[in-house]
Formats: sequence, C-alpha cells, structure tokens
Amino acid sequence: MHKRVFQIVLVIVLQLTLMIAGPTAPASAFTEEQKLVSETWRIVNRAYLDETFNHQNWWFIREKAIRQPLKDREEAYEAIEKMLASLDDPFTRLLKPNQYRSLQVSTSGELTGVGLQIALDAQTGQLTVVAPIDGSPAAEAGIQPRDRILKIDRFSTADLTLDEAATQMRGPMGSTVTLTVQRFDSKAIEEIELVRARIALNPVFAELRSQPSVAPIGYIRLSQFSANATEEVTHAIETLESQGAKAYILDLRNNPGGLLQAGVEIARLWLDEGTIVYTVNRQGVLGSFDAADSALTRAPLVVLVNQGTASASEILAGALQDNLRAQLVGEKTFGKGLIQSLFDLSDGSGLAVTVAKYETPNHHDINKLGIKPDLIVPTKTLTRSQIATEADPQYQAAVQLLVSQFALADAA
Repeated sequence: MHKRVFQIVLVIVLQLTLMIAGPTAPASAFTEEQKLVSETWRIVNRAYLDETFNHQNWWFIREKAIRQPLKDREEAYEAIEKMLASLDDPFTRLLKPNQYRSLQVSTSGELTGVGLQIALDAQTGQLTVVAPIDGSPAAEAGIQPRDRILKIDRFSTADLTLDEAATQMRGPMGSTVTLTVQRFDSKAIEEIELVRARIALNPVFAELRSQPSVAPIGYIRLSQFSANATEEVTHAIETLESQGAKAYILDLRNNPGGLLQAGVEIARLWLDEGTIVYTVNRQGVLGSFDAADSALTRAPLVVLVNQGTASASEILAGALQDNLRAQLVGEKTFGKGLIQSLFDLSDGSGLAVTVAKYETPNHHDINKLGIKPDLIVPTKTLTRSQIATEADPQYQAAVQLLVSQFALADAA
C-alpha cells in the first residue's frame, strides 16, 4: 500500500514538474531567430570563464530567451543582448554584422573616427577612455586615459553598449562629433568638438637618442598591438642596434592593447628565457606562453607605463618586470586582465566571449588591479610634441635610471 501511494505521488510530482517546465521544442522546430539565440547560448555555455554564469541557472536563461516570440532578427539580437547582460560582463557581447566587421578592421587596417580606445568601467558601468590613439583627433584635443564619456552629440552614453558607443563616434572623414567628457583628475565636465579623420594604425615610432656623456639610447614607442606590430618592433630594434644603441626605453603609455599573440611575440624579442604570461580558464587550468631564445638585444631596458597601458601592454610589461628584464617607470596600469575570443555566428554577426584571464609570470592577477611600476612618476599632461622630451618627467626618469645603471656598471 505504501509503495503504491509513493508511486502515485511520484507520478504526480513528475507531471507537475513537466507542467511547470513545459515541453522543450526540438531544434528542428525552432525559427531562425530562436536558432541564433540557441547558438549563442551554446557558445557561452561551452567557453565562458565563469562556470557559475554570474551565479545563475544558465539553462533557465536559455529557456526564457527562446520561448519569447521573436518576430525578426532585431528582436533576436535584443534577446541575445539581454541574455548576455545577465552575466554582468561588459566584455562578453554580441557584435552585429557591421560591428563585427569594424572590430576586425580595427586590428589590421585603418579607421575613420576620433581615435579613442574605450571600455565600460567594471565598477560603475560608465563609458571610459582607455587611451587615445597616438596622433588622432582625440589625442590632439587632450582627452586622457580614465576620462569619462558622458554624452556623444548630446545623447547620454548611459544605456549604450560598448560597440554602439564606438559606432556613434565613427563617421565620414571631415564630419564632426561632440563629446561631453568628465575629466578623471579634476571631475570637470567639458564639451569637446572633434573632426573625424582617417586613423592610420602605425604602431611604432623609433629613434636613437644621443646626449653628451650619455650612451646612445634607443627610444621605441609602441601605440597598439596590431597585426604588424611585431614586424615593426623587430625592424626598430634591428635598426637601433645597427646605429649603436646601448640601452632602450620602450614606451607603452596609452597603449590599450590589441592582439594577444602580438604581445607575446614582442616579449620574445626582449627575452631569451622565462614565462611570458599564464592563462587561466574556468577549470583553473594554467596555460602559458614562454620565451623562445629569440631576444634581439640584451641591452638595459626601461619600460614606460601609465593608466592607459592596458591588456596586451600589461602582459608585455608584466613579463619584462617579473623576469627582471626591465624596470617599469610611470603609473599603475589600467587593469584589464581578461581574455576574449571571437566566435562567428551563422548570420554574419559575432560573439566576443571572456574565456580566460591573464596572470603574470609571478602569478599576479592583472584584472582590475593593474601592474605597479618599480618607480612611480605621476603623469603630466603633455602635447604630442612634448612626449619623450625634457618636458616629459616619466621619460626623463627613465633616462636617469639608465644613466645610473651605466654608472654602476662602469664603477664595477
């Protein structure tokens, strides 16, 4: 009798559960819009760094997303964006077809816009400047790392995604856009009108600096880790070596990052041995990139960093610091230590997904913490022509550090 009652109760519970959950339609019965939502869900489910999915039932999020009526592609995109927003990770995001194409261009070709690398602040969600691109309209106007972009053409950025904000700042060459900027240092709010221009991604500037009674110093400024950055830095080092450089200053200030592989390859140009960076996935599994006995020079090296030094720049700076290959001068770096992979979606759009995080060779977690330089020298607002001159206190501190190293070597 007890067994029969138990079986009846069990059947009722199972029926009730099915009634609550509802039947799951087979994939073949899905509309194209539902299939796109499901495709996105599967990629995140397989690859996302946080296996708790921001402490929520990720399967339930899927069911909720695909059960709503999706009349067209835009409604599918809205459902996907809402699903991804529940992760509370601004770097995991949908890239509509035009946005996806723009992102692919930004690491290899030219852009037409104002020349700002931007991010959403992890704590406040505000649109924040990572760094202006060297020589761009934004750089010429004096926009600085950590400045907040409150409005674009008087429209609030509060509800814009990262890619929507980037799209609004791009436009035809010669057209204007007005940014309402809150300064990071003074909190003052300014309206700045910028004329959009063609932004050439020429990532490297190099020059031999010779001064009386000072050994020749090779100065290399790297502004972005684009597809040709490794080749350009290689050429710069080889040229400076042939010109007699005895020491180097590598300027990574306001370098917002770019391609991870470029950061690793450039680290190998300075290191003969040692780990460059660890990557940690959601299972806690450590992967690593290591030096390959391919350093082009062993001359003394100082690296300049500031609050606009981010992502792949932090990997390079951390690798050189932890392997005792270089000393860092300037300010604490930005603190973006998450790795995103890009995934193609079936309709031509793309998905950026946070799949791992970085750790320096000494297992320092970069994300939200940044890297502290060996010698802290506050940033001073400079014009483009003043960078790496006597008016640049961080550059001058790097020169003096190298001079002191030569003096110690001579004394020995």
